[in-house]
Amino acid sequence: MSLLSKVCCPYCYHRISPGKLWFQCTGRASPRRPRCTKVTDEDRSRLTGYAGQSWPTFPPPESRSPLAKRMVPCPTCGVATGIRACQVCHTPLPANFADHRSPLIGMVGGKNAGKTVYTTVLAHELRNKIRRRFAADIWFAGDQQGGHGTIDDWLNEYERALFGDSTLFESTRAAGGGIKVPLVLQWRQPRRRLGMESHSTTTLSFYDAAGEDMTTQDFVNGQAYLASADALIVLLDPFQLPGARDRITVPPSRDTEEPLNVLSRITQMLRGSHDIGRGRINIPIAVVFGKFDAFFDLLGGDHPLLHPPAAGPFYHEGAGRDTDDHVRAFLADMGADDIDAHLAAHYRRYRYFPVSSLGAAPDYERAKVDPGGVRPFRVDEPLLWLLGLFKVVETRTA
Repeated sequence: MSLLSKVCCPYCYHRISPGKLWFQCTGRASPRRPRCTKVTDEDRSRLTGYAGQSWPTFPPPESRSPLAKRMVPCPTCGVATGIRACQVCHTPLPANFADHRSPLIGMVGGKNAGKTVYTTVLAHELRNKIRRRFAADIWFAGDQQGGHGTIDDWLNEYERALFGDSTLFESTRAAGGGIKVPLVLQWRQPRRRLGMESHSTTTLSFYDAAGEDMTTQDFVNGQAYLASADALIVLLDPFQLPGARDRITVPPSRDTEEPLNVLSRITQMLRGSHDIGRGRINIPIAVVFGKFDAFFDLLGGDHPLLHPPAAGPFYHEGAGRDTDDHVRAFLADMGADDIDAHLAAHYRRYRYFPVSSLGAAPDYERAKVDPGGVRPFRVDEPLLWLLGLFKVVETRTA
């Protein structure tokens, strides 16, 4: 990768040069100097919401070499370190960060669209079924995840609650100052080219903003992760489609808003952030209608949308196009063709996805998952489509 190219920090979402990354002290004792001590990094706290203390970070020493150094001594204690850190927010970066393509895929949704549940289920699927499907190593990167202390803290509050206790969690709280530590994972998998095997590593960063945070244009405009994203997954509430309430049972007391309002705010932010005039936005957008299990009976068991494509270590492009066409017809039947008109007018590449994180309607009053447990339905397809566009995973047309 050229040192002049820019990548996006998965923690603060600023574009940074991989050739100018900082380093972080290991904290190991030095035989000749005082050991470094952890401190509160004001930049890291301000830009990422990280509240803990961390080892000192520092820029690399001056050098005339065009190659970035992999190991340098800490200027305070003298111990050599190879821990790289973002030069903007000073957060330690995952190993092999910026060695390979790591597109930043932002995730956004309106209030009560089910984004936190979707993110939790997707993270579980990535580390289990998808990992095995692609013969990949997929795991969390960094100690703090989703603003919940350690990895184990996040697992206990979200994944184990959902999959182990069958308990739904409360809506995501609005982030103080609009800043929150994201959920960051690394995807490492083997590749064979010209008979030789190598490994590529991709960093995935998911920022779970509260849906209520997305109800004003001012807040959407201020979200760094949206402005820096190479692609977006936008989760919309299908219960708010005009024809939904006449055909399915919608849970009571739903404080939410129409999908088109959510899309319009995102579109305005992207146009302003990227100085897009008359043309269409070139950032691909996966438009996800969650909780689609509510429409299973309405569509009937033979409907093509209820039959996912055969799983393999690739994204199935032909099946994806068919799904997109069927969802577009579904929207027209629901009186929501204005969503497609908006996307066609503003975006070069977009695709629809019907998804159910839980696989069946939960008991909303008791906040409990269906007795059959969590049965994810097509939750992987939006992410795999986008990773296929960036050639992180293979795309097949047949």
